[in-house]
Amino acid sequence: MTPILVPGEILVEIMADAAGHGFREALALTGPYPSGAPAIFASQAARLGARVAMISAVGRDDFGRANLDRLRADGVDISAISVTDRATGSAFVRYRPEGGRDFVFNLRHAACGHLRPGKAAARAVADAGHLHVMGSSLSIPWVRRLVLAAAPQIKARGGTVSFDPNLRPEVLGAPGRQSGVFAAMQAVLDLADVFLPSGDELWLLTATTPGDAEAATAALLHRGVGLVVHKQGSAGSSAQDKHGKITCPAFPVIEVDPTGAGDCFGAAFVTGWRAGLPLSQALRRACAAGAHAVTRRGPMEGAAWAAELESFQQ
Repeated sequence: MTPILVPGEILVEIMADAAGHGFREALALTGPYPSGAPAIFASQAARLGARVAMISAVGRDDFGRANLDRLRADGVDISAISVTDRATGSAFVRYRPEGGRDFVFNLRHAACGHLRPGKAAARAVADAGHLHVMGSSLSIPWVRRLVLAAAPQIKARGGTVSFDPNLRPEVLGAPGRQSGVFAAMQAVLDLADVFLPSGDELWLLTATTPGDAEAATAALLHRGVGLVVHKQGSAGSSAQDKHGKITCPAFPVIEVDPTGAGDCFGAAFVTGWRAGLPLSQALRRACAAGAHAVTRRGPMEGAAWAAELESFQQ
């Protein structure tokens, strides 16, 4: 099967040990963990046997080496990941006692924020049969340019596109970025075969009433999106196309760390869907991957190998 291409940020995540609000005092921290939504997706997809290539950049530092080591070990093609003199991206995360998270990102000035894709990236685009787009990555100008050029090319030769909006207020709120990001999101949505929103992301890119999932899904399908897969955490998930809707309950687990669950879900769904699994099986597999992901601390640490995921579903 032709490779899945995943462009976007690679970073390390450093986590506060204690719940609270923000980073305005000295804290005990754990990390670095390899991270970045596109990298988590790539890791999980490769662990499930898919051919996956990433386009990104890391620094010539231990954070970059940690990420490259992890992606290489998982089977990701890292030939289009540049190593530069800029520092590898980073994200500090702290969980709030009432739910939610506070982030401090270094992406804009990091290695992954400054890339001029070269011949290796062009080869990866030319080889790809599927493009997976993370909305968070569209805050990076080079990713926007690459995605908006590559998506029509891949579609024109019979390939497919999946799109996870993965909206991060801390990233989207950067000065001068919001309009460009949302315009790019709308352009990608027009080309998406599979749309993978989480929670209220379902209606944020449609002109429908917030909370009206049925109207938002109908609008997306009418727009030309082939399949809407709605991730709802512990409430399970649904998948709807022009033929109808199916649902899948969440797998009951003890949540340790929710970071990366949606990315693992998306990777498991896309790889199953591309492999021709029945929609119900692809959705159940995705729910299992998302649930497995939250049982480990660290954004990539819960990504399951294929045998693990099969065992987990039993």
